[in-house]
Amino acid sequence: MKLREEILSAHSKEHSLYVASWIGGDATRFRQLMQLFLEDEYRVVQRSAWIISLVADKHPELLTPHLPEMVARMETGGLPSAVKRNVLRVLQDMTLPPELHGPVMNACFQYLEDPKEMIAIKAFAMTILSNLTLTYPDIKNEIRILLEDLLEHDPSPGIRSRAKKVMKAIG
Repeated sequence: MKLREEILSAHSKEHSLYVASWIGGDATRFRQLMQLFLEDEYRVVQRSAWIISLVADKHPELLTPHLPEMVARMETGGLPSAVKRNVLRVLQDMTLPPELHGPVMNACFQYLEDPKEMIAIKAFAMTILSNLTLTYPDIKNEIRILLEDLLEHDPSPGIRSRAKKVMKAIG
C-alpha cells in the first residue's frame, strides 16, 4: 500500500479504521505513518493524526519511540486542531517519560488558557494535567484556578463535566 495516497483517497471513519488495521502492530508501517504526520501537508497531517490515535488504541507500544517527536510537534505554532486533539487523546492514556513532562505540561496549560481552543482539546489537556499531578502535586493549585475560571465562564457541557471530574480527582 502507498500510505500517503491511501490516506488522501478517502476521509471517513471506515477508511481510517481500514488504514489503521493495515498498519496493525507493524512498527515499520507505523514509522511511515509518523513520517507523514510529522512532515507532510496539512490534509495528510490531519488524517494521519486520526489514524495514529486509532492505532495507538490497540498498539500503544508503537508510539513510545515517537513520543518526543509528537510532543515537539505540539509545540509548533499554527498546529491544526485535529492534530492537537488526536495527539492529546493518545497522550492522556499513556505513561509519559519524565523528560517529556515539562513540554507536555506547558502545552496543556497553554491550551486550557486559550479561550479560542476547542472543547475536546481542553478536555484532553485537563486529563493529562490531572495525570501529571501524581508526579507533580504542586501543580494542583494552578490547575484548580484554571478550572474554576473555566467553570465560571465556559458554558460548554463537555468542559464543565470534565472540569468537575478533574477537580474531584485532584482533590
